[in-house]
Amino acid sequence: MSHAGPSAAQRFYGRWARLYDVLASATPGLARLRDLAVDRLDLAPGDTVVEMGCGTGANFPHLRDRVGPSGTVVGVDFTREMLAQARDRVRREGWTNVHLVQADAASFAPREPVDAVLATFVVGMLDDPAAAVDGWVDSLRPGGHLALLDAAQSGRASAWPVDVAFRGLVLASTPGDRSGFDDPPWQVLDERVAAARAALAERAVDVADSEHVLGVVRVTGGRVP
Repeated sequence: MSHAGPSAAQRFYGRWARLYDVLASATPGLARLRDLAVDRLDLAPGDTVVEMGCGTGANFPHLRDRVGPSGTVVGVDFTREMLAQARDRVRREGWTNVHLVQADAASFAPREPVDAVLATFVVGMLDDPAAAVDGWVDSLRPGGHLALLDAAQSGRASAWPVDVAFRGLVLASTPGDRSGFDDPPWQVLDERVAAARAALAERAVDVADSEHVLGVVRVTGGRVP
């Protein structure tokens, strides 16, 4: 989520890959939210699903359970250290149908249309999340599904302490030179998440939205006609 460019972001996330893996796997309640996002993909055994910005692979167990040994999971991330953690996870589990690609999730396009695309806590880091969502939708076969799991400020009066804590988390997890933002980074993140959700709603049907953790976490999913 930075104007400093991919190299700065890669260095930042590379340094924190091991800690990120622990947090992504052990944060209370996060597994349930990942399951909910994967539910929106309506996966079946044998399907092919691409996870954009897979990080260390925390979503892989949820995806692999749905597509089974006959399906395919493709994890895309641009940070080498994140993919190293993901590769270790795949090796430990013995999954032969989970494949990793080092690429920019904003521009990656699979060679063939796929059944589903998942992006969790990714769109807030993209300079043009609406364009990325358009590209992800274009990579789906007719009837395919896209799901987004993201966090942004709640805006609810009752959630102001959570929003304050969330701003601190965003500030700490923003790579590069924070002075490059015209607006506070949490406001930039809010706008990017909203833009991505709006793009999904414009391109998909049967769109379902839900809010969790006092409205801070949002799950949005839809089907391509």
